[in-house]
Amino acid sequence: MPSLQHLAQRNASLLSKPAVTLLVLEIVNYRLLPLYRYQGKCKPLMYDVTKIISALKGKRGDHRVFRLAENLCINLILSLRDFFSVKREGKGPTEFTETLNRITIITLAITIKTRGIADADHLLYLQTMLEQILATSQHRWSDKTLCYFPSILRDLLMTRTDKRGLAIQEWQQSETTVINQCTQLLSSSTEPNYVMTYLNRSFPQHRQYLCAGAWILMQGHPENINSGNLARVLREFSPEEVTSNIYTMVDVLLHHIHIELQHGHSLQDLLLKTCANLAFFVWTHELIPLDILLLALIDRDDDPHALRIVISLLDRQELQQRVKLYCMNRGPPEHWLYTGIFKRSDLQNALGNHLSWKERYPTFFDDIVARLLPVIPLVVYRLIENDAIESADRILGMYSLFLAYHPLRFTFVRDILAYFYGHLPGKLIVRILNVLDLSKIPFSESFPQHISSSNPAICPPPEYFATLLLALVNNVIPPLNSNSRTGSMGDASNNSVRGPHNKTPATPQSGPANASEGQKAFYQIQDPGTYTQLVLETAVIEILSLPISASQIVSSLVQIVVNIQPTLIQSSNGLHGASSGAVQGSVLPTSPSGGSTDSAGRSTPSVSGINTSSFVSRSGYTCQQLSCLFIQACGLLLAQLPPEFHLQLYMEASRIIKESWWLTDGKRSLSELDSAVSYALLDPTWASQDNTSTAIGNIVALLHSFFSNLPQEWLEGTHVIIQQLRPVTSVAMLRIAFRIMGPLLPRLVTAHNLFNKILSLLLNTLVDVFGKNTQPPVPVEASEITDLIDYLHHIIHYEGQAGPVQANSKPRPEVLSICGRAAESLRPDVQHLLSHLKPDVNSSIYAATHPKIAQNPS
Repeated sequence: MPSLQHLAQRNASLLSKPAVTLLVLEIVNYRLLPLYRYQGKCKPLMYDVTKIISALKGKRGDHRVFRLAENLCINLILSLRDFFSVKREGKGPTEFTETLNRITIITLAITIKTRGIADADHLLYLQTMLEQILATSQHRWSDKTLCYFPSILRDLLMTRTDKRGLAIQEWQQSETTVINQCTQLLSSSTEPNYVMTYLNRSFPQHRQYLCAGAWILMQGHPENINSGNLARVLREFSPEEVTSNIYTMVDVLLHHIHIELQHGHSLQDLLLKTCANLAFFVWTHELIPLDILLLALIDRDDDPHALRIVISLLDRQELQQRVKLYCMNRGPPEHWLYTGIFKRSDLQNALGNHLSWKERYPTFFDDIVARLLPVIPLVVYRLIENDAIESADRILGMYSLFLAYHPLRFTFVRDILAYFYGHLPGKLIVRILNVLDLSKIPFSESFPQHISSSNPAICPPPEYFATLLLALVNNVIPPLNSNSRTGSMGDASNNSVRGPHNKTPATPQSGPANASEGQKAFYQIQDPGTYTQLVLETAVIEILSLPISASQIVSSLVQIVVNIQPTLIQSSNGLHGASSGAVQGSVLPTSPSGGSTDSAGRSTPSVSGINTSSFVSRSGYTCQQLSCLFIQACGLLLAQLPPEFHLQLYMEASRIIKESWWLTDGKRSLSELDSAVSYALLDPTWASQDNTSTAIGNIVALLHSFFSNLPQEWLEGTHVIIQQLRPVTSVAMLRIAFRIMGPLLPRLVTAHNLFNKILSLLLNTLVDVFGKNTQPPVPVEASEITDLIDYLHHIIHYEGQAGPVQANSKPRPEVLSICGRAAESLRPDVQHLLSHLKPDVNSSIYAATHPKIAQNPS
């Protein structure tokens, strides 16, 4: 996809014409936005559009291009679901407008809360990014909005001062002057040439109150003022001056309502007058942009009247008629199916007086209503934050047909369910789901029954969850028999995409038959873009919509994983190659359990209620292959869900490990337990011949798959599972703890604080078993854990090098201090094994050769 900058360089003379620039921005905003997102080009496009906005926001009179570019930028910012720099150059305040700064904060909140922060570098940049955004913005979000923000963002914004009181004081000081000026300017007898007198003689601090002054003079009777002069002045303002006027007018009118209430006026009458005045601005004379007005009002949601005014404006017949007309003229939302030529709309009818002004170019797609597409979802967010559930339900119902034109409606549904998880009633969840074209979404067959169940406390049967996982195996997880890429399976660039979900596969080979189908064209699945993503995100939407608790969902998924091998093998009577070893490609988790036949004499339960023979035949894999892929699919799915699910996973995993029969069996010797752990965790092929792999091996494999798909920020909670396993009382449990966390530590080499936290936890588990004051039931030699000691040496050097260990790698002094403190609590024979992992230059070769420690020995 070409960038605007590239187009401008190649077609400089053409794009210098206003009509061409407008047409390009229209096409990008209303037609090509999904394609840019699909190609991963939204960020470069955002930077290019920002340059246009930056050049125009202070320029008098250039309103139409500016407003179109700003609306496009709102859509672009809201489409981003990973971290981004607010300036391409990276330094200084943003070039955004006040509106875009506020939208960016909301997007950050949604992204961080629903998807996490992927990289450690982004976590470090967050503070700088907020400073860049807020350097030119005075806004403070309400407590009700902030309480839903992710904590990392909320903590940084809570200290921000609300300057609204100061702004009202400034208005009161300027009110007399402003009203006098507005009376002269807006009197019905005032000549048009007085406009230039006003523009040349008024001060900027007074001009920002022009709309507020006009609103006061209306007194509920808009015909009292000279709308022509008001229009002429607003046209001569810069676009950002108009925006400032709107934000200021909202503050003044809300303050005015409170004053009038104190004087005994009826609230209903005041709200009617307010809406009549605003209707004059927006519809009668079309002087200010409706999208910016609505955004200004919802940002004052801590005022009890702001959202009531928003709802009243969205209810008005003038807007409803425009929406209806828009849907009629635009045809079906799938615009690529339309074979005719779109008729250009009359400029004034589409955009109103203010934006048409000197322009002579009719519009193809741009419209006052179309600009509301990114705004309506934000209104719904704000209503939910303020517990206005009925109003949110009504707005979604009223605008459901209109929202079909939203280019990112699938993402809106997925993210709002995740953002407010645990706070949405079932009725509203169903309303939110109806925003989608349900016939085109690959929901599970039984999903509608579960979300409309008369008894929401009943958990769906295991087969429901197993069917979800099978869909991920067949459509998301790369097949074992191809050279598909490795890495995070939820990546937007995934090219190993399966065909349509309703296509019947041909004769099964050694993998899913539909795995070789090519990627569907972007316009067939606009959002999220590829069929792989669609299946994964649909599974997420289903999980988030179920009327049961996160703990019930996690427990159901974990039970399937824990018993997956016996469930598949026993139920299918070995017809699908249970004895053939699991094919382990590079796409599998680092420690799959390898299956289990449970030949050690104790039967392992299978999960009842699952037609596993059907699953095996539908997948095209052997039982053991399918069991490994089920584990990976479950880890991937859980990693997409909000952190509430992660905590439940850690609790459930630690419970299953601690309650494993062979760890709690008092008749087992320590050597038997250690041998069983080695079989279960270190060599899956041995484990499949013993009764050791099913529970713990599968749980550890699930955790590894889960960790590998988690964003960096969400790894902060991973230590909970080790805390739940403590106190560790055996070498067997110690090995389990190291096996769970061991593969995770290399990912944390740039996240020093988290690395230190998990390393300290692992050292504490070592102290639990080999501490000076520990009295084990059976003496354990230090030589039995030399491999764990070797691992500690290696990972500490790996972190110091921030990558593979080199001959000159040095541990960080801070890490040596952590090891040194832990070693003081260990038995002497174990201390000896860690003698070099200390900051003591006299006993540690690492400390003695470390330049920083050797120069400053403490």
